[in-house]
This record gives sequence, structure tokens and C-alpha cells, in this order.
Amino acid sequence: MKKPDPRNEATVAVRRGGLVGPVLSRVVGILAARADAPVDRLDDVLLVSDAIAAHGPAHAVEDGVLRVRVQTTEELLRLSVGPLAPEGARSLLAAAELPGVGNILERVASDVTVEPDQNGREHLVILVPLNA
Repeated sequence: MKKPDPRNEATVAVRRGGLVGPVLSRVVGILAARADAPVDRLDDVLLVSDAIAAHGPAHAVEDGVLRVRVQTTEELLRLSVGPLAPEGARSLLAAAELPGVGNILERVASDVTVEPDQNGREHLVILVPLNA
């Protein structure tokens, strides 16, 4: 049986806050599974998607529409959240701090960066290794 191509991507745009979590977790889970991520890494990427869903809509700039681009390779899952309001990416990152645990995004990801766009908006980019 041929192994599925791990290179996949999807862009999710959710307007209703209550749907962000269920929709994003399913898309992230599907793409991670198609990339053959081990179960423990699948749990990790779902924690990341939960944090984005819980805090991302408050920082979205397009009438509350949260956009997340999800890309996978055999080794990596990349999430780009945005566009976000100025300082929105840093605020979203700070909101992922849990007492006694630390920052869930920084604990799970190999890299978390804030990338500005030409319109002064921001994108929070999170890289999660799938083979760790």
C-alpha cells in the first residue's frame, strides 16, 4: 500500500467564534494524521490548535474572521495565524501561558515567530516537529 503524501495544506477561515475550535482541531488533526504523525505529536498539535482557537479570534482584524493556514511535510506542521491586529500575535502568544505549565505554544513548537505583513498586520507562525 502506498504511503500518503505528507505534503498537505489547508487554509481555514472561521467567522463564528464557537466554531473555531472544532473546525481548526479537525483540520489540524487530519493533516497531521495524513503526515503520519505519531499519536503523542498529534496530541501536541491539537493543544496548539486549542490555544489558537481560544485566544485567536480576539486578535483577528477581518470582522472576527480567524484565518489559519496549516501546512505539513513529513517532518513538520506549520501554522500561520493571521492577519492579526498590530501586537495581536504577541498578545495571542502571551495568552497561551498556563500557570504551572508555561507557554503551551513555546513548549510544543520548535519555533514561534511573529511575521509582519506590508499592511502593518501580523501573522503568528508556529512550527511543530512531527517526528520528535
